[in-house]
Amino acid sequence: MLHCLANRKNPLRTTVTLEDDVVANLNDRMARSGASFKEALNDSLRRGLELPTEDELVRPFRVRSRPMGVRRGVELDNIGELLDLLDGIKTINSLL
Repeated sequence: MLHCLANRKNPLRTTVTLEDDVVANLNDRMARSGASFKEALNDSLRRGLELPTEDELVRPFRVRSRPMGVRRGVELDNIGELLDLLDGIKTINSLL
């Protein structure tokens, strides 16, 4: 459908259903600017379509790495050993 719209030489005529808040906004715009309904609607559509999408506004998540240092006897690539170590630390802290 977009391909057909891009090749049109004449303005597209269509019927749309506008919600009450959109009609009120267009009426306000027409009253302030003296524009016709068609001009106000086309201007509003152009402005809205030029805005960036939500995906374009969201910055990608970046992880900032930090040096963790090395501790003897702690293997950082073995999650099981790390969990056992943490459980042991929790047990010791609970006894204190």
